[in-house]
Amino acid sequence: MLDFLRYTLERLPRFWKRVILISFDAVALIVALWASYALRYAVWMPVITEERVFLALIAPVIAIPIFIRMGLYRAVIRYLPDTAIWTILRAMGIATMIWIIVVFLMEMAGRGIVPRSVPFFFFAIGTALIGGARFAAKVVLSHGTGMRRDEQPVFIYGTSSSSVQLAMALRGNGNRFVVGLLDEDPTNHGRDVGGYRVYNPANLPRLIEQYGAQEIILSLSSISADRRKSVISSISGLGVKIRTVPDITDLVDGRYLANQIREIEIDELLGRSFVPPDPALLGGILEGRTIMVTGAGGSIGSELCRLIVQWKPKKLVLFEANEFALYKIDRELQGLKHCEVVPVLGSITNEPRVRETIRRHGVDVLYHAAAHKHVPLVEANALEGIENNVYGTMVVAKVAFEEDVADFVLISSDKAVRPTNVMGATKRWAELIVRHMALEAQRLGKNQHFCAVRFGNVLGSNGSVVPLFKQQIAQGGPVTVTNPDMRRYFMSIQEAAELIVQSSALSKGGDIFLLEMGEPVRIGDLAENMIRLAGFSVRGPENPQGGIEIKVTGSRPGEKLFEELFYDMANALQTQHPKILRADSTAIVHHNITEACDRLKAAMAVRDETAARTILFDFIGMAPGAKATEI
Repeated sequence: MLDFLRYTLERLPRFWKRVILISFDAVALIVALWASYALRYAVWMPVITEERVFLALIAPVIAIPIFIRMGLYRAVIRYLPDTAIWTILRAMGIATMIWIIVVFLMEMAGRGIVPRSVPFFFFAIGTALIGGARFAAKVVLSHGTGMRRDEQPVFIYGTSSSSVQLAMALRGNGNRFVVGLLDEDPTNHGRDVGGYRVYNPANLPRLIEQYGAQEIILSLSSISADRRKSVISSISGLGVKIRTVPDITDLVDGRYLANQIREIEIDELLGRSFVPPDPALLGGILEGRTIMVTGAGGSIGSELCRLIVQWKPKKLVLFEANEFALYKIDRELQGLKHCEVVPVLGSITNEPRVRETIRRHGVDVLYHAAAHKHVPLVEANALEGIENNVYGTMVVAKVAFEEDVADFVLISSDKAVRPTNVMGATKRWAELIVRHMALEAQRLGKNQHFCAVRFGNVLGSNGSVVPLFKQQIAQGGPVTVTNPDMRRYFMSIQEAAELIVQSSALSKGGDIFLLEMGEPVRIGDLAENMIRLAGFSVRGPENPQGGIEIKVTGSRPGEKLFEELFYDMANALQTQHPKILRADSTAIVHHNITEACDRLKAAMAVRDETAARTILFDFIGMAPGAKATEI
């Protein structure tokens, strides 16, 4: 009955809501005057006289216009602030004073005497009825059983001032309804903070069932990354969505809107420590220079472009073979107006187009991100993978060398270490090609730096398992994994871009930089965490009916159980950046890459995939001492 009444009232037009309020106030003031006489004479039914009826009727006639003038009917009862009690006191006080003047005039006219205590009773009882009714209605509409049918019950994890401000902000935004706060501190359990009850997170399963909560919002920006990871892990898998918000100080500083509650990203569970980028490294390599990025429309290339334009380069050249990808990143960057952005449509295997672009724009720094990276696709299309990844790199590096590009950076992969697939092998060849160009530059005394940056999987990149898992979860499953025991390195795409640029600033020529990727992640655990973060349970022996199933499809050709970042960890040297390691170039053996490329090119010319595969793998596997000394 109460829910039906509340549902009906909330959907009334604003005009009729005001009519109801005014009618209630009129009746309440008449009742207040009757109660004042009853208290004064200590009888339930005081004597009714013509004067008392007149005074009772005149009370709302006096008070209602004052209430209107002071805004008591403009306020939305559901969001009535506590400070409104002072407005009610002032309005009731003014109304009582005018009513007393009317009483005084009546007494002068000989129309009867009003006991002196009645005005005081009238003020007190009227204030209690007018104010009490409003705040009681606010409690019913905004707390406990006052949740609207279209609202989703949520808990906020945290009891800081930021958490309370977030709860207050949610009252007027969207359809979330805060049923309480969560805090591990036992001294806070059972207390009210900002008008919200504080609960023990250990009781969450019971609380979720009791309140029907569908979401938990984390307001824990001030705690450490490890502690945050622990909290997320402890509450995931309860069948509710887990979201988070930035620090409330960001709202004050204008850096986000109050309704920017976002989903927990999977990288927040990876436990990676954050190291702020070094402005000196970024500015030194980018500011005032002409930068070219190949594969500018890809996931890594586009993120590099977004980072580069923030550092005021002289010009940014976007080189991309995919027309739509080039259009998207060009349109995005042109809107920023940070520097001149030049879109160039072309393939990295087209030497005249590459040379024309570098020469026309006077490129100073070149980031080579263009590559075919999807392992199964490259495995099934080996000749195309070799053509793009090996000869495309050879073309871009050779032209950059001949056109005196000062800094050349190859974006490599952890799959280049002891590769078992075509994609990884082509990336290893690309590394050796870049090192060969660096040695040539050193031999000729040219002030050019050629280097490669090697790292693992990037969350959210094209071909990454994370977007695939998200799509499968959104469709209700199953989530497909080739082997749940596979382990992969992951980092965020923004961190990868920052570290790539900083690595290039550290290059001395011929370097292979290795980005510190933390601990490898088990793919089965990644899938389970993503399912739980989405608010679902994992279907299995303990939960055979509900949840989302994880389906094992079996390893694909060329896939390794474990990826590696190093041939030999002993040859990794520290740099001034804690997340960037450098290969000890003195320990790297020399490969005759020119002769190997000629043999590979001959096999490619006759489209002999078997011979091309043999040359591809034999060269990097049979090089003297490769397994012992390479990094």
